[in-house]
Amino acid sequence: MTNEPSSPVCYAHEGSDIYMGFATRDELVAALNELLEAERAGARATLRRHRPADDREMAAFLVKVHGDEARWCGMLSAAIRMLGGKPSRRCGAFYGKVIAIADPAERLAFLNRGQAWVVRKLDALTPRVRDEALHASLREMADSHRENIGRTDAFLSSASVSRQDSR
Repeated sequence: MTNEPSSPVCYAHEGSDIYMGFATRDELVAALNELLEAERAGARATLRRHRPADDREMAAFLVKVHGDEARWCGMLSAAIRMLGGKPSRRCGAFYGKVIAIADPAERLAFLNRGQAWVVRKLDALTPRVRDEALHASLREMADSHRENIGRTDAFLSSASVSRQDSR
């Protein structure tokens, strides 16, 4: 017999997902549907607003933003189905708020705040996602939104400079 201390056997691998801090299937489906509704609102708002835009540069930028929003709608819908859930068909209330803003630059800035909201939601959710593939997809979505926020900020800065130069 030795006098060296020993640690008890670790049974963490036997803990349930809930015990280990991971979200349940129902929690994930609800969170993903909330994100889907927000992404759908952004996609619809950019689609509606880039058509009549007088500013071709703004219209081209909104087409890119729309494509990204639509991409994430598809990923979220597929993830919800993978979890055995039903993707929401609703469009988030954010849509009405975005299209109510008349000034294109203000509307784009508000849309950017919506992107930041999505990033915050993803940052809170991803540590609770046990599935590696879904976790990776959600991290990619958050990173993509961060890049979009930066591009939008840069675009808005250059657009305000362009408007001031044309006065």
